[in-house]
Amino acid sequence: MKQVNSKVTPVALALFMALGVSACVGGSDSSVVSVPETPPVTTPPVEPPPVEPPVEGPTVIDVNTADSALPSFVSFDNTTPAGKMWQKVDNMSDEFDFWDESKWLKTTWNYGGTPVFMRNENSGVSGGMLWIKATLDDTSDDQWFETSRVRSKAKIKFPIYTEARIKTAHISAYNTFWLNNGDSNNRDEIDIIENNSNPSYTGAKYDNYPYEMHSQYFIVKAGVTERDGDDNPSDNRELSAGNTLKGVPWNEEFHVYGAWWKDKNTVQFYLNGEEVNFVTSTQDFTLEQHIIFDLWTQDSSWVGGLPEKEELLNNDINTMEIDWVRTWSLVDKPAE
Repeated sequence: MKQVNSKVTPVALALFMALGVSACVGGSDSSVVSVPETPPVTTPPVEPPPVEPPVEGPTVIDVNTADSALPSFVSFDNTTPAGKMWQKVDNMSDEFDFWDESKWLKTTWNYGGTPVFMRNENSGVSGGMLWIKATLDDTSDDQWFETSRVRSKAKIKFPIYTEARIKTAHISAYNTFWLNNGDSNNRDEIDIIENNSNPSYTGAKYDNYPYEMHSQYFIVKAGVTERDGDDNPSDNRELSAGNTLKGVPWNEEFHVYGAWWKDKNTVQFYLNGEEVNFVTSTQDFTLEQHIIFDLWTQDSSWVGGLPEKEELLNNDINTMEIDWVRTWSLVDKPAE
């Protein structure tokens, strides 16, 4: 048999190499073409960057998110004593959806040594708010500051907690939330706030007024007055770093002011869900007290001076607003 030699063309060889196969050329003779394996391409390992521990920010305290069924502070720092619970006092609590005559009345006695004249027409409920407005009587030289006072019909005594959400009128006047038994000669009084966001007096002291919560107590027995607290006001610029109302003036937002009347000598005050100042009396204050709101002024260094009369014509700044007031008694938990 005749041997036939076959020639491998360059194109065929390239095809064989691309397919990674071996080719036999000729009959008895053979030539093997192998394609070497290509080593894998690798990247040197890269160390991941170190994981930094998370930086913890300040605890957020937003009093507007507090559980409305309980005192605000319970949502952030629950110091309710063991074995005790908070029981809502309905006739001293109000969301102010309407004027509730069963809970509130207006009293018109006037403060001495002031231009204040109390009128029923200067307070009411509308838009979900209790409001107290200062207006001008330009026919009077002595009582030109028209305003109003709202007082609870019920009374209460310790151990209780009460708080209210309030935005101040932005005039030189005291916006007040306080407790009083109604007898000036046999008097127990807790002033939760006497706040003036816009004093007419000037100077370093009064620069602090838009942030200072003036709280105190009075005891008057047999003509002798015991009083303490107002010389060391709480300051909302000193609230926790995470408090959403830290450093906000009284007239710019609603703030929540509270008082825990713990016993016959001790009241702890609260601001926007946090403990602030407290007072401890020497004499006992044990008389049942009303809740009172009013707006008034005086030409004195402690109030901060009188407003300009023209300011009483400005409805954008002449009104104190109370969104709600809530009150609880501290009672024993029921036996399990």
